Amino acid sequence: MNRAPDPDSIRGLLQEGAQLIAGDTPRLDAEVLLASVLDKPRSHLLAWPERLPAPEQQARYRELVARRAAGEPVAHLVGQREFWSLPVRVTPATLIPRPETETLVACALDVLPADSHLQIADLGTGSGAVALAIAHERPGCHVVATDRSDTALEVAAANARQLGLGNIEFLAGDWCDALANRRFDLIVSNPPYIPVADSHLDQGDVRFEPRAALVAGAEGLDDLARIADCARAHLHSDAWLMLEHGFDQGDRVHTLLEQHGYHAIVRHRDMTGHDRVTTARL
Repeated sequence: MNRAPDPDSIRGLLQEGAQLIAGDTPRLDAEVLLASVLDKPRSHLLAWPERLPAPEQQARYRELVARRAAGEPVAHLVGQREFWSLPVRVTPATLIPRPETETLVACALDVLPADSHLQIADLGTGSGAVALAIAHERPGCHVVATDRSDTALEVAAANARQLGLGNIEFLAGDWCDALANRRFDLIVSNPPYIPVADSHLDQGDVRFEPRAALVAGAEGLDDLARIADCARAHLHSDAWLMLEHGFDQGDRVHTLLEQHGYHAIVRHRDMTGHDRVTTARL
């Protein structure tokens, strides 16, 4: 006969958390929160389900569960999110890295030979996730990461230090403004691309993220258009521009890039099969 778990055991705490947390992944959220409180990997929870965390750990976990149940993102509660297998610190001043943005990194790495020593710019770097992943995978390349938010740049620079990445340079400025007269072999960007009236802005984790990093005008294309325009002055001949965009914006981004004189325009799908990144050459 199976007995009910001790409510203060790891098993009991996870069951309690999963019942209280809403959303698509309540059990996973509960596991991530408890693993963070215990400073253990999630595998520890599965290996030792009957162990009793210290009372202060139980209290801290239940506090985080209550905050998650109220809607706060897990990444904000634990202070980081894994991206490209790297631990990336995030704060309310930055976007939370999404799995679909790894498509942008994959596209960049496809055109950067492993032993290359090229110049790359990441515009609107936020937490630095994309720049960190590229710099980590291509240590011979020099990555310039820009953002108009000094607070976001501080987070990104701290992430680079934590990961021991010395091939990233951080510059403050709005899109290409920080680049001065420099030119690059590749420019990447995951800019704001959500229409201002999109109902999803009032749902889920995005409610807790900086609105300026999400919204880009009536159709969500304002910043994509600005980057397509300004990047021309900072790309070498036949260099690459790679832009993340909304799943339903592929046609319009393709047209936008054509209008700005780019060629070899290709759309790339994310893991869910949606158009997510468009690449082009100048």
